[in-house]
Amino acid sequence: MTMHSFLRRPPHADAAGPAAAPFRAMRWTASATLAALLLTACGSTPLPPWPSTPAAQRPNAPAPLPRAQQGKVVPAPLGQQQPQQPPRVAVVSSPLPPPAPLVVQNEGPMAPPYGAAVAARFPNPPISYSTPGLGLDRRAFTTNAELGLWLRSLADAAPRGATRTKLLNIGASQRGEPIQGLLLTRAAGTDPASLDTSGRPTVVLIGQQHGDEPAGSEALLVISSELAQGLLEPLLDRINVVVVPRANPDGAEVGTRVTANGTDMNRDHLLLNTPEARALAQVINDYRPILVVDAHEYTVVGRYLQKFNAIQRYDALLQYTTTANYPEFLTKASQEWYHQPMAAALKAQGLASDWYYTTSTNPQDKRISMGGTQPDTGRNVNGLKNTVSLLIETRGVGIGRMHIQRRVHSQVTAITSALRTTAERATNLEQVRSFVARDVSAQACRDQVVVEAAATPTQRDLDFLDPDTGADRAIRVDWNSSLTLRPTKSRARPCGYWLAAGSTAAVERLRLLGLQVMRVAEPGAMLAETYRETARETGDRQDVIGTIAGGTDIVRVQVSTVRSAVDAPAGSFYIPLNQPRANLAVAALEPDTQNSYFANRMIDDLGQLARVMAIPALVFEETE
Repeated sequence: MTMHSFLRRPPHADAAGPAAAPFRAMRWTASATLAALLLTACGSTPLPPWPSTPAAQRPNAPAPLPRAQQGKVVPAPLGQQQPQQPPRVAVVSSPLPPPAPLVVQNEGPMAPPYGAAVAARFPNPPISYSTPGLGLDRRAFTTNAELGLWLRSLADAAPRGATRTKLLNIGASQRGEPIQGLLLTRAAGTDPASLDTSGRPTVVLIGQQHGDEPAGSEALLVISSELAQGLLEPLLDRINVVVVPRANPDGAEVGTRVTANGTDMNRDHLLLNTPEARALAQVINDYRPILVVDAHEYTVVGRYLQKFNAIQRYDALLQYTTTANYPEFLTKASQEWYHQPMAAALKAQGLASDWYYTTSTNPQDKRISMGGTQPDTGRNVNGLKNTVSLLIETRGVGIGRMHIQRRVHSQVTAITSALRTTAERATNLEQVRSFVARDVSAQACRDQVVVEAAATPTQRDLDFLDPDTGADRAIRVDWNSSLTLRPTKSRARPCGYWLAAGSTAAVERLRLLGLQVMRVAEPGAMLAETYRETARETGDRQDVIGTIAGGTDIVRVQVSTVRSAVDAPAGSFYIPLNQPRANLAVAALEPDTQNSYFANRMIDDLGQLARVMAIPALVFEETE
């Protein structure tokens, strides 16, 4: 068996797409307005203060990790080699509940959920967007077949200048529907390696993880067309873009939030139980984006009318990654380089925005919470992959096709702002990513790591609309702020984690998250902390809305840790933390959290898992 350093860079794989007859592209009826939107520059924001020396040489910084003794292979010290690209792995096969019977819910007109006074607050924008699903006489939004034709028409179009386009077949839904994307670039080639060497950062745009939120998907068809052959195409001089307009084709077909087997896929990005979430994880591994944008829609009436006798006012709600261990510089970049210009761009178009928020399904609970702090959503998990990860939510759930042009316009405006920022800040963003990757790696074996964190309770005035008059109405609410996290559980940061040889399901998921996992080649011993269970109960996974759809009973344990020497048999696994995505390993492997692989029964016993507290002097081989 060949032995490897864990920092060996694997080759990238490339996806190919079929050819198809050209599909009629959309046309702008007010292109001057879009041009003005595009040309609105982001405000100038200075770079965050940079250390003058590498992390390992800063005052009070730990020394580099020790090198291996002769004949031993251990993770390389920080600064000796470039961080490894996440490996490409085969799609994990896991049992899923059977898909539910197909019941179409998104066709036909619906009764307006509010009167003319409220509707008048949301006039059509000065642009009329044209996609298959936005036709005046349409009853349904763009079908998945129409979406595929649209993307193929752009991929098949004759090259204009240096722009290259490629259809990406990134996976299949539980019902076998294709999940497709479009790559747009001016790199020398369309494979991930060519993008890596182009000197341009990559952006991934994702729509319709929830099937009853169509505006993001329709907007991304517009964005893909404008990047391929329109006003946004010049941005490709400085960025590459991957567009995945519809991540949940089955849910979109029937107009439901969940996938075919009833899972909320946007709470599945750490567990990766669904093929839809695994497909998105592979895209992130292949193309290593600096920015991920996740386009959603939010409930307009529903429980807000029930709890507050009020209707949602904002055109768009915005948020970036808010979870434990997200690097400070990425938070700063998210806030100053993306959120502030995006809010300004929306305002310039007469569109109102605020922080993303939601409320639980319990009618007695009137608390308002910003987006969750758990490492399970795309927004938070992609952030822990060292990206800027943005959520854009437009008003839409529960109002059918009402205001659809305005909803799409809100998405296009916000996404265009994010693309502009990335083009303007390309060099700065690569500096941030390089620093963060090294800084996260350097923290192994040192200081504390946050195992769980919670939002900070406070109060604020939130603007709603009066359901009768349509007038603004400010309501004082209890507000859980995710902008300031409270650590609720912390531990000493280990050097890595050990997993027993039977933990193959967990190992597959970790690798699909882009983590390096090593197999122990020769038996040895390690200084480690084992977990001792002190309490146990079972229950459901929860978010700020309520029980997460599609989950099974999880094991909720309380533990204490015991330090001792632990045997590491050949064939067991080691996940080092001196790698850039180390904080994802913490999220998955600390057992006493609701999203951990132990809580969700991918690891059967606490004895199969240990925290390694000193660099192990072991021989490893790379897992395949």
